[in-house]
Amino acid sequence: MTLDLKTNPPSATLFSEDAENIAKQLDESAKNGRDSGKNKSTQIRRFYDELVGWQERIGTDDKKFKDYEAFIHMLNAKAAYAQGRNLVTQEFVQWLRDCIQQIDSPRTLNHFRLHFEAMIGFLKAIRG
Repeated sequence: MTLDLKTNPPSATLFSEDAENIAKQLDESAKNGRDSGKNKSTQIRRFYDELVGWQERIGTDDKKFKDYEAFIHMLNAKAAYAQGRNLVTQEFVQWLRDCIQQIDSPRTLNHFRLHFEAMIGFLKAIRG
């Protein structure tokens, strides 16, 4: 699924249907064979918490965004490392990479943070 974080205002489904579909995909990918036990809530929450930390530092300041942009992109490396340690699936890494690639301003960072938050909510609901 391709998400568009740059649309302003965001798509009406970005924080609902789109987030739910991603949660379902991540849950399913974690149930399949060799990926069983991956994408645990605590692991995914670590990535979300770090993203929130960067978003709080930046706020709506374009200069701060440019100052911290490389650190946001470093989440890709951290996700690859987590995948190498068998903590997350390739689907999670790809979703994160696709979203981070679209972040080009405080606004798109906020759109991703809200989408990520909604996805975690749906993932928690799916898993009970």
